[in-house]
Amino acid sequence: MLDISCLRENLDETSRRLADRGLDLPLEEFARLDSNRRGVIAEAERLKHDKNVASREIGLLMKEGREADAGSRREEVRRITERIVALEGELQKVEEELKSVLCEIPNIPHESVPVGREVSGNRVERAWGEPPGFSFKPRHHVEIGENLGILDMKSAAKISGARFAVMRGAGALMERALISFMLDLHTREHGYEEILPPFMVNSAAMFGTGQLPKFREDLFHIEGWDLHLVPTAEVPLTNLPAGEILEAEQLPMRMVAYTPCFRSEAGSYGKDVRGLIRLHQFNKVELVSITEPQRSYAELERLTSNAEEVLRRLGLHYQVVTLCTGDLGFSAAKTYDLEAWLPGQSAYREISSCSNFESYQARRARIRYRPAKKGKVEFVHTLNGSGLAVGRTLVAILENNQQADGSVVIPPALRPYMGGMDVIRAAA
Repeated sequence: MLDISCLRENLDETSRRLADRGLDLPLEEFARLDSNRRGVIAEAERLKHDKNVASREIGLLMKEGREADAGSRREEVRRITERIVALEGELQKVEEELKSVLCEIPNIPHESVPVGREVSGNRVERAWGEPPGFSFKPRHHVEIGENLGILDMKSAAKISGARFAVMRGAGALMERALISFMLDLHTREHGYEEILPPFMVNSAAMFGTGQLPKFREDLFHIEGWDLHLVPTAEVPLTNLPAGEILEAEQLPMRMVAYTPCFRSEAGSYGKDVRGLIRLHQFNKVELVSITEPQRSYAELERLTSNAEEVLRRLGLHYQVVTLCTGDLGFSAAKTYDLEAWLPGQSAYREISSCSNFESYQARRARIRYRPAKKGKVEFVHTLNGSGLAVGRTLVAILENNQQADGSVVIPPALRPYMGGMDVIRAAA
Protein backbone atom coordinates (compact mmCIF):
# COMPACT_ATOMS: atom_id res chain seq x y z
CA MET A 1 0.00 0.00 0.00
CA LEU A 2 1.28 3.46 -0.84
CA ASP A 3 2.08 6.08 1.81
CA ILE A 4 -1.12 8.10 2.10
CA SER A 5 0.76 11.33 2.93
CA CYS A 6 3.13 10.92 -0.02
CA LEU A 7 0.21 10.10 -2.29
CA ARG A 8 -1.68 13.20 -1.13
CA GLU A 9 1.29 15.51 -1.65
CA ASN A 10 2.32 14.05 -5.03
CA LEU A 11 -1.00 13.16 -6.62
CA ASP A 12 -0.18 14.39 -10.13
CA GLU A 13 3.26 12.74 -10.17
CA THR A 14 1.78 9.49 -8.87
CA SER A 15 -0.89 9.57 -11.59
CA ARG A 16 1.80 10.09 -14.23
CA ARG A 17 3.96 7.22 -12.99
CA LEU A 18 1.00 4.86 -12.69
CA ALA A 19 0.02 5.81 -16.24
CA ASP A 20 3.37 4.26 -17.25
CA ARG A 21 1.88 0.97 -16.07
CA GLY A 22 -0.93 1.50 -18.56
CA LEU A 23 -3.40 2.35 -15.82
CA ASP A 24 -5.89 5.16 -15.54
CA LEU A 25 -6.83 4.96 -11.87
CA PRO A 26 -9.47 7.14 -10.18
CA LEU A 27 -7.08 9.07 -7.97
CA GLU A 28 -9.63 11.89 -7.81
CA GLU A 29 -11.76 9.47 -5.75
CA PHE A 30 -8.82 9.07 -3.37
CA ALA A 31 -8.47 12.87 -3.17
CA ARG A 32 -12.19 13.28 -2.40
CA LEU A 33 -12.23 10.62 0.30
CA ASP A 34 -8.97 11.86 1.81
CA SER A 35 -10.38 15.40 2.00
CA ASN A 36 -13.58 14.10 3.62
CA ARG A 37 -11.57 12.10 6.12
CA ARG A 38 -9.44 15.05 7.14
CA GLY A 39 -12.57 17.23 7.42
CA VAL A 40 -14.30 14.72 9.69
CA ILE A 41 -11.19 14.38 11.87
CA ALA A 42 -10.83 18.16 12.15
CA GLU A 43 -14.47 18.63 13.16
CA ALA A 44 -14.27 15.80 15.70
CA GLU A 45 -11.12 17.27 17.27
CA ARG A 46 -12.77 20.72 17.49
CA LEU A 47 -15.85 19.27 19.15
CA LYS A 48 -13.75 17.26 21.61
CA HIS A 49 -12.02 20.51 22.57
CA ASP A 50 -15.39 22.26 22.98
CA LYS A 51 -16.63 19.36 25.12
CA ASN A 52 -13.61 19.57 27.42
CA VAL A 53 -14.06 23.32 27.81
CA ALA A 54 -17.78 22.93 28.57
CA SER A 55 -17.10 20.14 31.08
CA ARG A 56 -14.66 22.34 32.98
CA GLU A 57 -17.20 25.19 32.97
CA ILE A 58 -19.88 22.89 34.40
CA GLY A 59 -17.61 22.15 37.34
CA LEU A 60 -17.06 25.84 38.00
CA LEU A 61 -20.80 26.64 37.71
CA MET A 62 -21.65 23.89 40.19
CA LYS A 63 -19.13 25.28 42.68
CA GLU A 64 -20.80 28.69 42.32
CA GLY A 65 -24.24 27.14 42.87
CA ARG A 66 -25.47 28.03 39.39
CA GLU A 67 -27.21 24.71 38.75
CA ALA A 68 -29.51 26.08 36.04
CA ASP A 69 -26.58 27.34 33.99
CA ALA A 70 -24.73 24.07 34.63
CA GLY A 71 -27.77 22.14 33.37
CA SER A 72 -27.80 24.19 30.18
CA ARG A 73 -24.14 23.42 29.61
CA ARG A 74 -24.79 19.70 30.28
CA GLU A 75 -27.35 19.70 27.51
CA GLU A 76 -24.78 21.29 25.21
CA VAL A 77 -22.24 18.60 26.17
CA ARG A 78 -24.84 15.91 25.40
CA ARG A 79 -25.44 17.33 21.91
CA ILE A 80 -21.69 17.62 21.31
CA THR A 81 -21.20 13.99 22.43
CA GLU A 82 -23.92 12.79 20.06
CA ARG A 83 -22.27 14.63 17.19
CA ILE A 84 -18.85 13.17 18.07
CA VAL A 85 -20.33 9.66 18.05
CA ALA A 86 -21.93 10.36 14.66
CA LEU A 87 -18.61 11.66 13.33
CA GLU A 88 -16.83 8.53 14.55
CA GLY A 89 -19.29 6.49 12.49
CA GLU A 90 -18.70 8.74 9.47
CA LEU A 91 -14.94 8.43 9.95
CA GLN A 92 -15.09 4.63 10.08
CA LYS A 93 -17.12 4.56 6.87
CA VAL A 94 -14.89 6.97 4.96
CA GLU A 95 -11.74 5.17 6.15
CA GLU A 96 -13.13 1.86 4.90
CA GLU A 97 -13.90 3.46 1.53
CA LEU A 98 -10.45 5.05 1.43
CA LYS A 99 -8.76 1.74 2.28
CA SER A 100 -10.74 0.06 -0.50
CA VAL A 101 -9.48 2.64 -3.01
CA LEU A 102 -5.89 2.41 -1.73
CA CYS A 103 -5.97 -1.39 -2.07
CA GLU A 104 -6.65 -1.01 -5.79
CA ILE A 105 -3.65 1.27 -6.40
CA PRO A 106 -0.51 -0.71 -7.37
CA ASN A 107 3.02 0.14 -6.38
CA ILE A 108 4.88 2.94 -8.15
CA PRO A 109 7.56 1.65 -10.53
CA HIS A 110 11.16 2.44 -9.60
CA GLU A 111 12.78 5.08 -11.81
CA SER A 112 15.13 2.45 -13.33
CA VAL A 113 12.23 0.36 -14.67
CA PRO A 114 11.83 0.67 -18.47
CA VAL A 115 8.55 2.20 -19.62
CA GLY A 116 6.47 -0.15 -21.75
CA ARG A 117 2.96 -1.51 -22.03
CA GLU A 118 3.66 -5.23 -22.63
CA VAL A 119 6.31 -7.97 -22.68
CA SER A 120 8.02 -6.43 -25.70
CA GLY A 121 9.04 -3.51 -23.48
CA ASN A 122 11.10 -5.71 -21.16
CA ARG A 123 14.86 -5.19 -21.19
CA VAL A 124 17.44 -8.00 -21.34
CA GLU A 125 20.24 -7.16 -18.90
CA ARG A 126 22.62 -10.10 -19.31
CA ALA A 127 22.85 -13.77 -20.20
CA TRP A 128 24.85 -16.72 -18.93
CA GLY A 129 26.00 -19.79 -20.83
CA GLU A 130 25.07 -20.91 -24.32
CA PRO A 131 22.09 -22.84 -25.67
CA PRO A 132 22.98 -26.52 -26.21
CA GLY A 133 23.36 -27.82 -29.73
CA PHE A 134 21.55 -30.94 -30.92
CA SER A 135 22.03 -33.30 -33.88
CA PHE A 136 18.29 -34.04 -33.70
CA LYS A 137 15.10 -32.06 -33.21
CA PRO A 138 14.80 -31.34 -29.46
CA ARG A 139 11.73 -32.86 -27.85
CA HIS A 140 9.20 -31.17 -25.54
CA HIS A 141 9.54 -32.13 -21.87
CA VAL A 142 6.16 -33.93 -21.86
CA GLU A 143 7.34 -36.26 -24.63
CA ILE A 144 10.67 -36.79 -22.87
CA GLY A 145 9.08 -37.46 -19.49
CA GLU A 146 6.37 -39.79 -20.77
CA ASN A 147 8.83 -41.80 -22.87
CA LEU A 148 11.06 -42.22 -19.79
CA GLY A 149 8.09 -43.17 -17.63
CA ILE A 150 8.80 -40.36 -15.13
CA LEU A 151 5.90 -38.03 -16.01
CA ASP A 152 2.27 -39.16 -15.91
CA MET A 153 -0.22 -36.47 -16.93
CA LYS A 154 -3.05 -38.93 -17.65
CA SER A 155 -3.17 -40.31 -14.11
CA ALA A 156 -3.07 -36.79 -12.69
CA ALA A 157 -6.04 -35.79 -14.86
CA LYS A 158 -7.94 -38.87 -13.68
CA ILE A 159 -7.55 -38.16 -9.98
CA SER A 160 -7.39 -34.34 -9.96
CA GLY A 161 -8.26 -32.88 -13.37
CA ALA A 162 -6.40 -30.62 -15.78
CA ARG A 163 -3.23 -28.74 -14.81
CA PHE A 164 -1.93 -31.39 -12.41
CA ALA A 165 0.98 -33.80 -12.80
CA VAL A 166 2.20 -37.08 -11.30
CA MET A 167 5.96 -37.58 -11.16
CA ARG A 168 7.20 -41.19 -11.02
CA GLY A 169 10.47 -42.88 -10.18
CA ALA A 170 13.49 -40.83 -11.21
CA GLY A 171 11.19 -37.88 -11.96
CA ALA A 172 9.91 -37.78 -8.39
CA LEU A 173 13.46 -38.30 -7.15
CA MET A 174 14.75 -35.39 -9.27
CA GLU A 175 12.01 -33.10 -7.94
CA ARG A 176 12.99 -33.97 -4.36
CA ALA A 177 16.70 -33.68 -5.20
CA LEU A 178 16.22 -30.20 -6.66
CA ILE A 179 14.44 -29.03 -3.50
CA SER A 180 17.26 -30.32 -1.27
CA PHE A 181 19.96 -28.94 -3.57
CA MET A 182 18.39 -25.47 -3.63
CA LEU A 183 17.81 -25.36 0.13
CA ASP A 184 21.38 -26.49 0.86
CA LEU A 185 22.86 -23.90 -1.50
CA HIS A 186 20.83 -21.00 -0.09
CA THR A 187 21.33 -21.93 3.57
CA ARG A 188 24.96 -23.10 3.55
CA GLU A 189 26.44 -20.68 1.03
CA HIS A 190 24.06 -17.72 0.75
CA GLY A 191 23.20 -17.28 4.42
CA TYR A 192 19.41 -17.70 4.40
CA GLU A 193 17.56 -19.14 7.40
CA GLU A 194 15.52 -22.18 6.41
CA ILE A 195 11.85 -21.97 7.38
CA LEU A 196 9.15 -24.62 7.12
CA PRO A 197 5.96 -22.53 7.22
CA PRO A 198 2.29 -23.55 7.20
CA PHE A 199 0.90 -24.25 3.75
CA MET A 200 -2.35 -22.47 4.65
CA VAL A 201 -2.59 -18.81 5.72
CA ASN A 202 -5.36 -16.46 6.82
CA SER A 203 -6.83 -13.48 4.98
CA ALA A 204 -4.71 -10.98 6.94
CA ALA A 205 -1.52 -12.62 5.62
CA MET A 206 -2.88 -12.63 2.07
CA PHE A 207 -3.74 -8.95 2.41
CA GLY A 208 -0.28 -8.17 3.79
CA THR A 209 1.53 -9.35 0.66
CA GLY A 210 -1.08 -8.00 -1.76
CA GLN A 211 -2.89 -11.16 -2.91
CA LEU A 212 -6.13 -9.93 -1.32
CA PRO A 213 -8.42 -8.39 -2.25
CA LYS A 214 -7.35 -7.89 -5.86
CA PHE A 215 -6.34 -11.46 -6.77
CA ARG A 216 -9.01 -13.37 -4.86
CA GLU A 217 -9.95 -15.43 -7.94
CA ASP A 218 -6.41 -16.78 -8.25
CA LEU A 219 -6.50 -18.30 -4.76
CA PHE A 220 -7.78 -21.59 -3.38
CA HIS A 221 -9.98 -20.88 -0.33
CA ILE A 222 -10.74 -23.49 2.36
CA GLU A 223 -14.54 -23.50 2.65
CA GLY A 224 -15.77 -22.68 6.14
CA TRP A 225 -12.36 -21.42 7.33
CA ASP A 226 -10.48 -18.15 7.10
CA LEU A 227 -7.68 -19.99 5.35
CA HIS A 228 -6.21 -20.10 1.84
CA LEU A 229 -3.67 -22.50 0.34
CA VAL A 230 -0.42 -20.60 -0.18
CA PRO A 231 0.19 -19.40 -3.76
CA THR A 232 3.87 -18.99 -2.82
CA ALA A 233 6.02 -19.14 0.34
CA GLU A 234 6.37 -15.36 -0.05
CA VAL A 235 3.09 -15.03 1.86
CA PRO A 236 3.92 -16.84 5.12
CA LEU A 237 7.59 -15.77 5.14
CA THR A 238 6.95 -12.06 4.61
CA ASN A 239 4.19 -12.08 7.22
CA LEU A 240 6.26 -13.72 9.97
CA PRO A 241 7.16 -10.28 11.45
CA ALA A 242 3.76 -8.72 10.59
CA GLY A 243 2.69 -6.10 13.13
CA GLU A 244 6.14 -6.00 14.72
CA ILE A 245 8.82 -3.35 15.21
CA LEU A 246 12.20 -4.90 14.40
CA GLU A 247 15.55 -3.65 15.63
CA ALA A 248 18.09 -2.52 13.03
CA GLU A 249 20.51 -5.29 14.06
CA GLN A 250 17.89 -7.90 13.05
CA LEU A 251 18.12 -6.72 9.45
CA PRO A 252 18.51 -7.94 6.82
CA MET A 253 16.23 -10.86 7.66
CA ARG A 254 16.90 -13.47 4.97
CA MET A 255 14.68 -16.56 4.80
CA VAL A 256 14.25 -19.49 2.44
CA ALA A 257 11.46 -22.05 2.33
CA TYR A 258 10.21 -24.93 0.26
CA THR A 259 6.44 -25.14 -0.14
CA PRO A 260 4.00 -26.57 -2.60
CA CYS A 261 2.20 -23.65 -4.25
CA PHE A 262 -1.48 -23.58 -5.22
CA ARG A 263 -2.91 -21.26 -7.88
CA SER A 264 -6.21 -21.32 -9.72
CA GLU A 265 -4.63 -19.60 -12.75
CA ALA A 266 -7.98 -17.84 -13.24
CA GLY A 267 -6.50 -15.26 -15.60
CA SER A 268 -4.41 -17.63 -17.72
CA TYR A 269 -7.01 -19.59 -19.69
CA GLY A 270 -5.40 -21.19 -22.70
CA LYS A 271 -1.82 -20.38 -21.63
CA ASP A 272 0.81 -23.14 -21.27
CA VAL A 273 -1.81 -25.86 -21.12
CA ARG A 274 0.65 -28.64 -22.00
CA GLY A 275 3.07 -29.96 -19.42
CA LEU A 276 4.58 -28.61 -16.22
CA ILE A 277 4.85 -24.89 -16.92
CA ARG A 278 1.53 -23.70 -15.49
CA LEU A 279 -0.06 -26.05 -12.94
CA HIS A 280 -2.58 -25.61 -10.13
CA GLN A 281 -0.07 -27.25 -7.75
CA PHE A 282 3.71 -27.03 -8.04
CA ASN A 283 6.80 -26.97 -5.83
CA LYS A 284 8.95 -23.90 -5.30
CA VAL A 285 11.88 -22.79 -3.17
CA GLU A 286 11.36 -19.14 -2.24
CA LEU A 287 13.80 -16.47 -1.06
CA VAL A 288 12.54 -13.59 1.08
CA SER A 289 14.54 -10.65 2.42
CA ILE A 290 13.40 -7.93 4.80
CA THR A 291 15.79 -5.02 5.00
CA GLU A 292 16.37 -1.34 5.61
CA PRO A 293 15.12 0.95 2.82
CA GLN A 294 18.53 2.36 1.91
CA ARG A 295 19.90 -1.14 1.29
CA SER A 296 17.00 -2.72 -0.56
CA TYR A 297 18.22 -2.26 -4.12
CA ALA A 298 21.63 -3.69 -3.28
CA GLU A 299 19.72 -6.54 -1.64
CA LEU A 300 17.71 -7.05 -4.85
CA GLU A 301 20.94 -7.54 -6.79
CA ARG A 302 22.20 -9.99 -4.16
CA LEU A 303 18.97 -11.99 -4.06
CA THR A 304 18.82 -12.16 -7.86
CA SER A 305 22.43 -13.38 -7.99
CA ASN A 306 21.59 -16.06 -5.40
CA ALA A 307 18.76 -17.32 -7.62
CA GLU A 308 21.02 -17.19 -10.70
CA GLU A 309 23.59 -19.35 -8.93
CA VAL A 310 21.18 -22.28 -8.95
CA LEU A 311 20.99 -22.11 -12.75
CA ARG A 312 24.75 -21.70 -13.04
CA ARG A 313 25.43 -24.76 -10.84
CA LEU A 314 23.03 -26.78 -12.98
CA GLY A 315 24.68 -25.56 -16.19
CA LEU A 316 21.48 -24.10 -17.61
CA HIS A 317 21.63 -21.22 -20.09
CA TYR A 318 19.47 -18.26 -19.02
CA GLN A 319 18.95 -14.53 -19.39
CA VAL A 320 18.07 -11.83 -16.86
CA VAL A 321 15.27 -9.47 -17.88
CA THR A 322 14.05 -6.26 -16.23
CA LEU A 323 10.27 -6.15 -16.49
CA CYS A 324 8.84 -2.99 -17.99
CA THR A 325 6.17 -0.90 -16.26
CA GLY A 326 3.30 -2.62 -18.09
CA ASP A 327 4.51 -6.13 -17.21
CA LEU A 328 5.34 -5.36 -13.59
CA GLY A 329 3.47 -7.22 -10.84
CA PHE A 330 0.86 -5.34 -8.80
CA SER A 331 2.93 -4.94 -5.61
CA ALA A 332 6.41 -4.71 -7.13
CA ALA A 333 8.49 -1.56 -7.66
CA LYS A 334 11.10 -3.46 -9.72
CA THR A 335 11.39 -7.04 -10.94
CA TYR A 336 14.06 -9.13 -12.60
CA ASP A 337 12.86 -12.28 -14.36
CA LEU A 338 15.30 -15.14 -14.85
CA GLU A 339 14.38 -16.88 -18.09
CA ALA A 340 15.79 -20.33 -18.84
CA TRP A 341 16.23 -21.49 -22.42
CA LEU A 342 13.93 -24.41 -23.29
CA PRO A 343 15.07 -26.00 -26.57
CA GLY A 344 11.98 -28.21 -26.82
CA GLN A 345 9.93 -25.02 -27.09
CA SER A 346 12.57 -22.83 -28.78
CA ALA A 347 11.87 -20.15 -26.22
CA TYR A 348 13.02 -18.55 -22.99
CA ARG A 349 10.61 -19.18 -20.12
CA GLU A 350 10.45 -17.53 -16.72
CA ILE A 351 11.95 -19.71 -14.01
CA SER A 352 12.23 -17.05 -11.30
CA SER A 353 10.97 -13.54 -10.56
CA CYS A 354 12.99 -11.44 -8.11
CA SER A 355 11.26 -8.30 -6.88
CA ASN A 356 11.70 -5.32 -4.58
CA PHE A 357 8.37 -4.20 -3.13
CA GLU A 358 9.93 -1.30 -1.21
CA SER A 359 7.54 -0.43 1.65
CA TYR A 360 4.36 -1.44 -0.22
CA GLN A 361 3.89 -4.80 1.51
CA ALA A 362 5.34 -3.56 4.80
CA ARG A 363 2.61 -0.92 5.09
CA ARG A 364 -0.08 -3.51 4.51
CA ALA A 365 1.47 -6.00 6.96
CA ARG A 366 2.63 -3.25 9.40
CA ILE A 367 6.29 -4.33 9.49
CA ARG A 368 8.51 -1.58 10.86
CA TYR A 369 12.00 -1.21 12.30
CA ARG A 370 13.84 1.11 14.65
CA PRO A 371 16.97 2.63 13.00
CA ALA A 372 20.32 2.03 14.68
CA LYS A 373 20.50 5.63 15.90
CA LYS A 374 17.12 5.13 17.62
CA GLY A 375 15.39 7.59 15.36
CA LYS A 376 11.79 7.54 14.19
CA VAL A 377 10.35 4.09 13.53
CA GLU A 378 10.15 3.39 9.78
CA PHE A 379 8.67 0.77 7.47
CA VAL A 380 11.06 -1.90 6.19
CA HIS A 381 11.45 -2.87 2.55
CA THR A 382 10.51 -6.42 1.51
CA LEU A 383 11.90 -8.49 -1.35
CA ASN A 384 11.40 -11.99 -2.67
CA GLY A 385 12.35 -14.26 -5.52
CA SER A 386 12.01 -17.86 -6.61
CA GLY A 387 15.15 -19.74 -5.85
CA LEU A 388 13.84 -21.56 -8.00
CA ALA A 389 10.49 -22.85 -9.28
CA VAL A 390 11.24 -26.56 -8.97
CA GLY A 391 9.02 -27.95 -11.71
CA ARG A 392 10.23 -25.44 -14.26
CA THR A 393 13.84 -26.21 -13.33
CA LEU A 394 13.12 -29.90 -13.93
CA VAL A 395 11.63 -28.96 -17.33
CA ALA A 396 14.81 -27.04 -18.21
CA ILE A 397 16.99 -30.01 -17.23
CA LEU A 398 14.93 -32.47 -19.28
CA GLU A 399 14.90 -30.30 -22.40
CA ASN A 400 18.51 -29.07 -22.25
CA ASN A 401 20.10 -32.38 -21.23
CA GLN A 402 18.12 -34.72 -23.52
CA GLN A 403 20.06 -37.19 -25.66
CA ALA A 404 19.29 -38.64 -29.07
CA ASP A 405 18.26 -41.98 -27.54
CA GLY A 406 15.69 -40.27 -25.30
CA SER A 407 17.76 -40.43 -22.12
CA VAL A 408 18.54 -37.38 -19.98
CA VAL A 409 21.92 -36.55 -18.45
CA ILE A 410 21.66 -35.42 -14.82
CA PRO A 411 23.70 -32.27 -14.00
CA PRO A 412 26.78 -33.16 -11.88
CA ALA A 413 25.67 -30.83 -9.05
CA LEU A 414 22.46 -32.83 -8.67
CA ARG A 415 23.94 -36.35 -8.76
CA PRO A 416 24.84 -36.56 -5.04
CA TYR A 417 21.17 -35.88 -4.27
CA MET A 418 20.09 -38.69 -6.62
CA GLY A 419 22.21 -41.48 -5.18
CA GLY A 420 24.96 -41.00 -7.76
CA MET A 421 22.62 -41.48 -10.74
CA ASP A 422 24.08 -39.73 -13.79
CA VAL A 423 21.58 -40.59 -16.54
CA ILE A 424 17.84 -41.24 -16.60
CA ARG A 425 16.97 -43.97 -19.09
CA ALA A 426 13.72 -45.62 -20.04
CA ALA A 427 13.07 -48.91 -18.32
CA ALA A 428 14.03 -51.88 -20.44
